[in-house]
Amino acid sequence: MKKNSLYKGTLQNIILKLLSKEVKMYGYQITQRAKELTQGELEMTEGALYPLLHKLEDDGIIKSEIQKINGRDRKYYLLTEKGLQQQVVKENEMKNYLLNLTTIFNI
Repeated sequence: MKKNSLYKGTLQNIILKLLSKEVKMYGYQITQRAKELTQGELEMTEGALYPLLHKLEDDGIIKSEIQKINGRDRKYYLLTEKGLQQQVVKENEMKNYLLNLTTIFNI
């Protein structure tokens, strides 16, 4: 997380949302999509991303699959059924959180 530490607590939600829209993504693709969507504001480091991906996989929220691309193995991550349900719950929590912040900061 280079630019904004406020994103740190929301990385799991961001990853789940990206995977719900893109179906499956590899690590670098996740970092680049987040950076693109935030116009460079969110620069996810490998040190922040991969431990979280491993935790989500251990918890059964995501799974990985390896595909050969140009003769090299590439590890893709995708949501499990549990992950799809978790994503909906986390997205609703995040929307409530953002609504509350908007209310507070607009006083």
